[in-house]
Amino acid sequence: MRQIFLDTETTGLYADQGDRVIEIGCVELFNRKLTGNNLHFYLNPGRDSHEEALRIHGLTTEFLRDKPKFEAVADELLAYIQDAEVIIHNASFDIGFLNAELKLIGKPLFKEHVTSVVDTLVMAKEMFPGKRNNLDSLCDRLGVDNSGRTLHGALLDAELLADVYINMTRGQDALLMDVGEQQEQGGIPVERVDLSTIDLIVLSANQQELAAHAEAMQQIDKASGGKAFWKEAA
Repeated sequence: MRQIFLDTETTGLYADQGDRVIEIGCVELFNRKLTGNNLHFYLNPGRDSHEEALRIHGLTTEFLRDKPKFEAVADELLAYIQDAEVIIHNASFDIGFLNAELKLIGKPLFKEHVTSVVDTLVMAKEMFPGKRNNLDSLCDRLGVDNSGRTLHGALLDAELLADVYINMTRGQDALLMDVGEQQEQGGIPVERVDLSTIDLIVLSANQQELAAHAEAMQQIDKASGGKAFWKEAA
């Protein structure tokens, strides 16, 4: 399966108020292996970044002035993500901005170019309810080294997200063993094992173990004031 991890940086928080994309980073995974076939653009948004956004990504107007416009890289981006599963952290934010950019140049919306979109923020909230689930928190929780992330950067964040996703979904492949008969349960292959063919070994407790067990039961009965339920059932 071909998967693309995607992140953007923007001039601000609101695509519907004229904020623009200034950086796009994409990292490719194929069959859960990094391929090195990544894609990265800095873009000239034609406007300044808000101060709050600038403090996060550090991409100044001067730095971006000679970079291409989104329309100049759109075809390359769309060809790269074509028919892939795209994985984004807080997908509604990035897709909202990419849709705004695509609309400005008369291109179909983002989801029309890809097989599907997976939001790792939604995944994280289901896996770790009630906890902070931003990218830094997930890196700390899952043991992903993010020490180089002094500022947000689209390509670095996409690389970190790929690591986080692999850790979040680790063990999935082990569930799909091609041994014996399988059934479908909720669309997931479930292994059926015939235990009747297995000769189980039964180990009996020796006298020392039986005496230790009896002593432990007496102590529990004493601590409960003689109200141990197994005495009534005996």
